[in-house]
Amino acid sequence: MRGTARGRRGPARGVYARRVQGCLACELTAGERELPGGPIHRTPRWVVEHCVGPLGPGTLIVKPLRHVTHLWELSEEESRELGPLLRDVARAISAVLDPDQVYATLWSHAGGVPVHIHWVLQPVVCPPAGGPVGPHLQAAMFDRGEPPPREQVERVAADVRAVLGGHR
Repeated sequence: MRGTARGRRGPARGVYARRVQGCLACELTAGERELPGGPIHRTPRWVVEHCVGPLGPGTLIVKPLRHVTHLWELSEEESRELGPLLRDVARAISAVLDPDQVYATLWSHAGGVPVHIHWVLQPVVCPPAGGPVGPHLQAAMFDRGEPPPREQVERVAADVRAVLGGHR
């Protein structure tokens, strides 16, 4: 067992900070890095943005506003907001893109180290027979390394923003 947030690694780093220097997720939310499509939606504790990686147009990120690196470090308030927010974002993706499914995966590593947790909500259309699905689909998309065209990202972000009621 690797220990707890205050286990052998000492105090949980960055858990109480709103932003951590060098964290891509924090820098995107703070506007320090370019974010195609801009912020899509915000609650008191969460933000929704379009994914900056190669997972396709309409793949959205749901992440806590404060820097959190482990699921068990979410506050009661963050936890209460999360389920309804994931549902609402998946519904908005469905309304805008009409996918066969919306995958929801928790990601939290960069370079083998836990980083700012974020849920990836990815619209998926059933692939041709024998095509990859699930984590194999995401791995194949990363292997190709082709981010979606900026125009598509901005259009989907605007449409999802409208469905969710805008950026608050």
